[in-house]
Amino acid sequence: MITYYDDRSVQVTSTAIRVDGRTFPLTEIDMVWHHRGSRSWRVLAGRGALGAALAGPLVAAVLGVALAVWLHRSPTVTIAIVGVSVLVGLAVGPLADFLFEHLDRSYARGSRQLEMWARWRGRPVLLLSMGDALRFGQVYRAVQRAMEINRPAPARQNSIGPSGSISRPRSRP
Repeated sequence: MITYYDDRSVQVTSTAIRVDGRTFPLTEIDMVWHHRGSRSWRVLAGRGALGAALAGPLVAAVLGVALAVWLHRSPTVTIAIVGVSVLVGLAVGPLADFLFEHLDRSYARGSRQLEMWARWRGRPVLLLSMGDALRFGQVYRAVQRAMEINRPAPARQNSIGPSGSISRPRSRP
């Protein structure tokens, strides 16, 4: 038995698919397909919040410099406002790596609910439903590989040509 995918809730082997304690033997599965649901507004709002957190200090710094120039105060006050604005802008530096990492993970997980369906014993069955696009892709590819290996290869047919000889593929056109 070959294991193609294995985690806490899903196991795909050369003989069966196990999802949350349910077992589906590959010999009883005719076809597997997937369905993408609608976008999750919660995930999109989270991405927007991360973008705002990245852009906020930079916008505040630019507004502070513009305010310092617009006020026409003494050089000491102007330099102080510009200095504080630049420090606020630089504050995004240490946070940027952390925020970009979360934004990247958000895109890897995806923003849709994904479903894997199979025709099992002649009827459609929902095998798996999740919002993590990366993990879903790994499971779906494992199921594809298990299904490909489980299907017998079509028998090679020797066709007899018009001259009575067995046709062979040509190496040149």
